[in-house]
Amino acid sequence: MIGVDHIGAKVGSGQFPRELSVAAAAAIIAAIPPPSKFSALFLSSDIDQIETWARELRPPIVHLGARPETLSPADLLALKRKLPDSLMMRTIPVSGEDSVAVARSYDGIADILMLDSIRRADGKVGALGVTHDWSLSRSIVELVSIPVFLAGGLGPENVAEAIRVVRPAGVDSKTRTDREGTHAKDLERVRRYHEAARAAG
Repeated sequence: MIGVDHIGAKVGSGQFPRELSVAAAAAIIAAIPPPSKFSALFLSSDIDQIETWARELRPPIVHLGARPETLSPADLLALKRKLPDSLMMRTIPVSGEDSVAVARSYDGIADILMLDSIRRADGKVGALGVTHDWSLSRSIVELVSIPVFLAGGLGPENVAEAIRVVRPAGVDSKTRTDREGTHAKDLERVRRYHEAARAAG
């Protein structure tokens, strides 16, 4: 076992690429040995649908990945009240100074923030394999009172430097720990990433 803290996957109806059904996600949850926890990433902005899926799945972490303009702090708060047994993690796309204000608007509402990269051309957030301005991420870490996780182009070769600069509560990796040309995990890269992150932290 590698010993990662959280194992995340997209869950939904198939509206977005590589979404798992609730049944498939439940099978993953059942296979995860403690103390590792499952994080269910919902890209939908339909909070009623997210609530339905989360009530069925009961994930330890509900990760809301919809863009901020489609899912507000008030929406997150409403969902949090309905799902008190799950931690609420909110993705914040980091692309400029306005990202800091967006992050601060969730302070005290979300349980965790996940800072990720965004592609301005089409608004795609995450799974891009590129970093963003870590100085902005560091500002967010310093200005909010809740844990902040860092994502966006992190792999075994740069996670230690990212931790040194940003000082996040946690780090996430997708593209740079996948097998080349696939969305399947390269377990050796995951192992090296985990070791580098632990040593830096």
